[in-house]
Amino acid sequence: MTQEFKTDVQIAQEAKMLPISEVAKQIGISDDYLIHYGKYKAKIDLKLLEELKDKEDGKLILVSAINPTPAGEGKTTVNIGLSMALNKIGKKTITTLREPSLGPSFGIKGGAAGGGYSQVVPMEDINLHFTGDFHAITTANNLISALLDNHIQQGNLLDIDTRRVVWKRVLDMNDRALRNIVVGLGGKPNGVPREDGFDITVASEIMAIFCLATDLEDLKRRIGDIVIAYNRKNEPIYARDIEAQGACALLLKDAINPNLVQTLENTPAIIHGGPFANIAHGCNSVTALNMGLKLGDYVVTEAGFGADLGAEKFFNITARYGGFEPDATVLVATVRALKHHGGAAKEDLGNEDLEKLEIGMPNLEKHIENVRKFGIEPIVAINQFPTDTQAEIDLIVEKCKLMGVEAVPIQVWAKGGDGAIDLAKKVVEVVDKGDANFKFLYDVNQSIPEKIETIAREIYGADGVDFTKKAQKAIRDYEKLGYDKLPICMAKTQYSFSDDPSLLARPEGFRITVRNFKLSRGAGFIVALTGDIMTMPGLPKVPAANKIDILENGEIVGLF
Repeated sequence: MTQEFKTDVQIAQEAKMLPISEVAKQIGISDDYLIHYGKYKAKIDLKLLEELKDKEDGKLILVSAINPTPAGEGKTTVNIGLSMALNKIGKKTITTLREPSLGPSFGIKGGAAGGGYSQVVPMEDINLHFTGDFHAITTANNLISALLDNHIQQGNLLDIDTRRVVWKRVLDMNDRALRNIVVGLGGKPNGVPREDGFDITVASEIMAIFCLATDLEDLKRRIGDIVIAYNRKNEPIYARDIEAQGACALLLKDAINPNLVQTLENTPAIIHGGPFANIAHGCNSVTALNMGLKLGDYVVTEAGFGADLGAEKFFNITARYGGFEPDATVLVATVRALKHHGGAAKEDLGNEDLEKLEIGMPNLEKHIENVRKFGIEPIVAINQFPTDTQAEIDLIVEKCKLMGVEAVPIQVWAKGGDGAIDLAKKVVEVVDKGDANFKFLYDVNQSIPEKIETIAREIYGADGVDFTKKAQKAIRDYEKLGYDKLPICMAKTQYSFSDDPSLLARPEGFRITVRNFKLSRGAGFIVALTGDIMTMPGLPKVPAANKIDILENGEIVGLF
């Protein structure tokens, strides 16, 4: 079978992996700090961070992208390829990534372990149960639900209004039938009937907390701060009020240790956490980043979806809470995606079309402008597909040059680290210049509307923001409770700068509508809900699960 026709899982199964203890030794981790999960996976004991606390941090590189098409543009693949290329040119580099969710793996989007010859391995384990972190998060979330319903059943001393329970159960699976349910049916012994529902695990506030907590005590405190319901006096009820934080922290005591694996070229990879990028902040854990920055000269990380969501949240939320100052940002673009933004039909994306490409270019140009607003100079990575023509690549390079930005064609899917050597050299050049002067987009002490207006006008290019009556009431409630000084996490479609997924390229003359808010007090941000963001996805007509199987000899098929 020729290279071009090998599936991702076939390539991964042929990988020559090193024992994880050898991968750990590359970055100075002794066996004393490894918690083994078989031969090729391990957790890194967080106690190592205490030993390394006085060590100078490495350089932090954020990989983001233009607004994606439904097929995705290979941001994770670029992250992995760049990390391998940096190692090839002599920079001790670690990649940090989010853990994949089972929902997309068995649904339509697929996993999140890279692709082709730019993958993290063991790919099958990473895309399935991995080290059990998501199961621990799911269980901790649902323990809060069980304790809450038990409190109501056992006399409801907190006078919880059962119509105002805001905490949902979760499951790491796409299952639309669970979006809206009724619990407590079957008579008095089975609880108090009330409306409830399920979100997918990655949308749980526990997941967001897990990825922002710096240690177990911080995790416990944040869990205690979760608002789970309101009482009949309209006062918030916290997870600590039902004494849930201690048991939840216990369930997460192993999960909070970051996971160590490797790329196809044996570059160390720390994969930990995985919050939704449109309903939460969409970045891997702060502990993974802290660990990587102490152990490597360079850390390559990524943020979910396009830079209008992932990068904005990384800069304004993750970097704010983690104390990070990124040294460079790589913006991933593809010819196909830019032609899509230029109005090309799906079936025509493989055909050369310089006109459609030029019409779509303003999408990339706006993302370049946005990254610069945070005091960082971006580098564009043109993730090449076999159908791209030289004329199309040259057009992107020339347009970027007019903006004073380097655009570097890469071929990491086909060539691994060798396909990103030029990009790696450019990243090192930018980092060595030391021109990064990172700054936040807004002051958290601004009002909620002011912060949202800033994001909408500066990042999306909107003319302004409209707040529904329900949203206006929520703002007043948060102000009374003193929660209005938290960062904002925008819940918005990834496919457009606007809240309308059909408005492609760089739309103008539009306004953003905030229909409501969701308070993530434990995580430390306020979610502004725009459009129709689904927190429990459904399966497509033909789910990926229908084609996934394991053969008698143990070979896995259909997993990408």
